[in-house]
Amino acid sequence: MTIIISASRRTDIPAFYSQWFLHKIRNGYCTVFNPFNCRQVSRVSLLPQDVDVIVFWTKNPRPLMEHIAELDARGFKYYFQYTVNGYPPQLEPNIPQLKTSVETFSQLASMIGAEKVIWRYDPILISNITDYNYHLKQFTQIAALLKGKTKRVVISLVDEYRKAIYKFKKLKEQNINVISSNELNYFKIGELMIAFSKIARDNGMEIFSCGETVDLEPYNILPGKCIDDQYIRRVFGLTLSSIKDKYQRQECGCISSKDIGIYDTCLYDCAYCYAGTIKSGQRQRHYINSPSLIDRYETSP
Repeated sequence: MTIIISASRRTDIPAFYSQWFLHKIRNGYCTVFNPFNCRQVSRVSLLPQDVDVIVFWTKNPRPLMEHIAELDARGFKYYFQYTVNGYPPQLEPNIPQLKTSVETFSQLASMIGAEKVIWRYDPILISNITDYNYHLKQFTQIAALLKGKTKRVVISLVDEYRKAIYKFKKLKEQNINVISSNELNYFKIGELMIAFSKIARDNGMEIFSCGETVDLEPYNILPGKCIDDQYIRRVFGLTLSSIKDKYQRQECGCISSKDIGIYDTCLYDCAYCYAGTIKSGQRQRHYINSPSLIDRYETSP
């Protein structure tokens, strides 16, 4: 049975763990422990014949880009979900500058094709330093810079996950006030979505939402699937099951995949993150030669 590999919703493997990932590719497998029960460990084949597609999620794919030729030589199919927001450092303290992100995005698209690099403007966080006009200007600017470098953009409004709410409270100490979902001006959100839809299409991009509870279809923004059977069929010619991934939240339309990342291993420390940030000592628990991303979780074939 073949699978889709998600690398990863839980952390940025291309940015921080590309050497580990390549080591696992060469070994032909990795292991993943259940984030809610570390005694449950699964072995995941990374042999090309067992993998339909690899979906990379990243804010900086550059460390992995030098290994793209090896992935191609081994026969892997893959695409990137690449987030470029250009937020102020108070919200994204460790992300490459916008100019650098756009340059990297353009180089990646030139290497593998614009259809395999999806731009994520995600999440849309409304605050006193990133208000509605800020997002209109920012989206307009980035869309123009990425014109011809991607065929699709994915957006979402910020979700108030437990870990994010804690960080929002910390932002108040810096006089940054995040507008909660029940305080949003949905008339202004509607105006923003109408503008986003037009801007995307003017720059040659389809536009989809991700896991939204808010209906954006009236603004010509359809609910999307980040791991999308129709997209995969169109780009790679693969016909896969359209059954929704039962392990994702209700609003998520993604089809089934196996995520090989681990929560609380990301070094970005973004103010809106649902997956947590690096915990004390966590980095020291990462070993390139380990089958699992942290510690040494092994299981029988």
